[in-house]
Parts: sequence; C-alpha cells; structure tokens
Amino acid sequence: MRMVKRKSWQLGLVLAASLLTGVMVQSASAAGTCGAMPFVNPITDICWRCIFPLFIGPVPVATMGQTDSGATNGYPPAVCICPMAAPPWFRVGIGTVFWEPARVAEAVRTPWCSPTLGGITLAPPGSSVAGQGGNRTTHAHTESVSFYHVHWFIYPVMYWFNMMTSQACVSPEQFDVAFMTELDPLWNNDEMSFILNPEAVLFNNPVAQAACAADCLAASAGFPLDPLFWCLGCQVGLHPLSGTVKPHESGLASSTVAVERLHATLHRALVAMDVSTPAAMCLPLPAPIMQKTWYKTQLLRPIPTPLMAHPYGRSTTLWGAGKEFPIQGEDFAYMIWRRRACCAY
Repeated sequence: MRMVKRKSWQLGLVLAASLLTGVMVQSASAAGTCGAMPFVNPITDICWRCIFPLFIGPVPVATMGQTDSGATNGYPPAVCICPMAAPPWFRVGIGTVFWEPARVAEAVRTPWCSPTLGGITLAPPGSSVAGQGGNRTTHAHTESVSFYHVHWFIYPVMYWFNMMTSQACVSPEQFDVAFMTELDPLWNNDEMSFILNPEAVLFNNPVAQAACAADCLAASAGFPLDPLFWCLGCQVGLHPLSGTVKPHESGLASSTVAVERLHATLHRALVAMDVSTPAAMCLPLPAPIMQKTWYKTQLLRPIPTPLMAHPYGRSTTLWGAGKEFPIQGEDFAYMIWRRRACCAY
C-alpha cells in the first residue's frame, strides 16, 4: 500500500507539471528564451497500444495490431528462474515480453534549450555549438547539413502508473536528465567521435553503404537488420556518432538520426543496456553495439502521434507529412520504446 501511495504521489506530480508547463510555455515564449512546447502528457501523448504485442513465453496474449521483433531476439521460456542475492537465492516467474515507454529524447537547434521543459535554457547562451539546418557553404561547395543537440530523459511512465510487476519488469527509476550532448566534446566533432567508433573506417566505402538498401527495405516492411549495424535503414548512416547529419532532408528525418546516433553512443559507453533478450530477462546486460530491433520511436513534439511508433531506420516520409512547421515546430521530442523481456512474478 505504501508503494501504491508513493507512485500515486509521483504520478500526481507529473500531471501537475504538465499543467504548470502550459503556463511556462507562454511565459518562456514571451521572454524569447527558446522554443517552448507543452510538457509530455502521459495520458494523451503516449501510444498506449504500442505496449503490445504482449507475450507469455513464445505465446502472444494480445497484439492490438502491433509487431514484435521476436524472430531476431527470441522469447524467454514460459516458466523462468532468476537468481537472488538472499534466501531462497532464486525466484520462479513467468517469462514475459512487452514494449516499454522508457525514455524521452529531444533534438534541439539551440544549445541548452529544453522545449519540453517549458522552453527553459539550462546554461548561458554561447557555451556550446549551435544547431542548424539547411544548406552550409564550405570552401569547396555548398552541401545540405544539419546539426542537432540531443537531451536524453529517463521517463519511467509505466513505473508511475504501477503497470506490470514493478519488482521484475519495470525498474524503479525517477524522472531525470540522463545525458545532454552539450556536455560531450565528441558530439560537436566528427573526427573526434572516431574515438568511440573506430570501426567506422571499415564502412566508409560504396560496398558497405550499398548494403544499407537491404536494411531500408527491412525497416520499411518491419524491423531493420541488426547485422548491418552501421546502417540506419532508410536514413543516413549511423556514423559518425555526432550531431552532424548530411544530407539534410528534413528536420524530422535529421532529428531522428541524431536521436538514434546518441542512443548508439550510450550503448557504446555502456550507459544503455540490453533488457530485450531472454539472456537479460533477470538482469540488464552490457551491449556496446546497439541492436536496432530493440527499439521504436514515437513522435511527441511538435505534433504528437499517439497511435503509432516506428522501428529505428524507417523512413519518415511514410508518416511524417505535416509533422513539422517553421519556427515553433523545428525542435522535436520522441518517446523511445524498448522491447522488454523479463521474468515476472
């Protein structure tokens, strides 16, 4: 009962923040700090049917028209056993698979600006490289380039709502800012980002890039191909792991690439972990190479899409028409859905 009361208090705080930031949006816009958007509303903005399909072992309990990447990642057994640090030293549970809304990522053009927190600026202007979109002129030619900073938020909405079994399937996390690329010197420098992904030199050739066409077809029909880890489906390549995206096709497409690159960076730094495979149903495991089939994105801002989430690498032209607009609609926020395999009890 104490756990339920605490979660009710946390949920009430989040809903109050949603109303409060509605006022902050107006004041921040009037002050001209940076583009402001309403705080993410956990009731209306989240694609709740995207939790499905729900599996007990390999058996689908409910799908709600959603797809799963189980053919690649597998399913836990229907009856599972996990070790414990105290007597009786193990627990018996039910192998479960579902999709969890766990993180919010915002891609912004103005350093330190947080549109989803009411348009506040978290540091003095000019203390980091500014983002941009459109054409950039170099000494040799004009190229279409964009640059976005990404802010990574822990957003444990299922824990707030006490959905599933909190001891096994949902981590007892709190809302927090987990990472900001303004603090990462590698994010602003394509050459320095080579430190985190030296294997990128192997894929900077026409043959490796041509293989990404198969990844695009797979992402369009379902989920991308994990063996082609240097590709991002129909989007530009995964490398470099920086905020520079070229060619710049649209704000929606470029911001999606920036978010997925940061996610790959967090995996490489062992900040993001594997919670999606049967091997990780008891405890998250290190995963230095991000598997694209573990994740989906859902657009939250500037225009929410509460009925759909998309696998990494799927082209934004299939669903992104009318989802961005000048000035107030050129910064973006995404819900990051992750496949969750756990031993529920």
